[in-house]
Amino acid sequence: MKALVVGYGSMGRRRIRLLKKIMSDVEIISVDANPARLEQARAANLTAYSNLDDAIAERPDFAFVSTSPAAHADIALSLAKAGINLFTELNLIDKNYDEITAAAKANGSVAFMSSTMLYDKRIQTIADAIKTAAPPPLTYIFHVGQYLPDWHPWESYKDFFVSQKLTNAIREIYVVQLPWIIELFGEITDVHAIGQKCTTLELDYPDAAISTFKHANGNIGVFTCDVASRAASTSLEVINENIHLFWYGHNDDLFLYDIEHKKMTQLKAYETVEHVEGYADNIIEDRYVDEIKNYLDVIYKGAEPKYSFEKDKRTLEICDKIEEMIF
Repeated sequence: MKALVVGYGSMGRRRIRLLKKIMSDVEIISVDANPARLEQARAANLTAYSNLDDAIAERPDFAFVSTSPAAHADIALSLAKAGINLFTELNLIDKNYDEITAAAKANGSVAFMSSTMLYDKRIQTIADAIKTAAPPPLTYIFHVGQYLPDWHPWESYKDFFVSQKLTNAIREIYVVQLPWIIELFGEITDVHAIGQKCTTLELDYPDAAISTFKHANGNIGVFTCDVASRAASTSLEVINENIHLFWYGHNDDLFLYDIEHKKMTQLKAYETVEHVEGYADNIIEDRYVDEIKNYLDVIYKGAEPKYSFEKDKRTLEICDKIEEMIF
């Protein structure tokens, strides 16, 4: 079995590491135009190319597109036209979506869109609690923040794609989080947003934003995100008269208020979690494993993916509306 991973940055290396855990006999082919990363891939005993066409000529069984988002579309389209099953990381822009899905369909291959948070069992546990205890309408308050230089401490934030306005860090936070927000709270029908600069970072976009959402089923919510928080922060509160739920982003800090006994009860999604040093401690590997498994099941077992290019189009439309208000 051959797997192609395009991009040997942090996400490409993560996909390779986890894929080897899932499929011990998989042969990895890597592509990266950066000479230093190409040498790193070869030093890791991978077959590595600087040119995508050379890698496609190896006829991999499936591929991961893990380059910076602005490059995803052209790579994904080339793979789809070659009839190769493809997985793309978050794109942040919807370039070539229709062409990619049409080419994959015409060539009998899978075009799989990543949305890793949908595979997080903590999110699934929150969804179950809401369905059990709290029919709409309800409200929620959500915050995600981390100081941008801490996202990839091994490199300058200026060399990271999130420093660019087109693929900016605030947009990435929204694109990561909105799919599960929509899944749990309903289709977003109305959005308002404001933004501002809170840091001295050399960014040409606001580094903090507050959005309010109205959902089709009557739910309403506030979503605050920033790249200014010096302590990496995730916090969620879900409220109506039947539920009061709190989550602070980890596996051991998800709590549901027991209304009858007037005390907090802990909800545990994972018995243990895997974390890689260098990332914030609320970023766990388990959800990435489950996402890769779903991708493989879609290819080989005809399973349904949790996310799609069509759904991502809607997510990006909401992001575009937010940016029109905050830029």
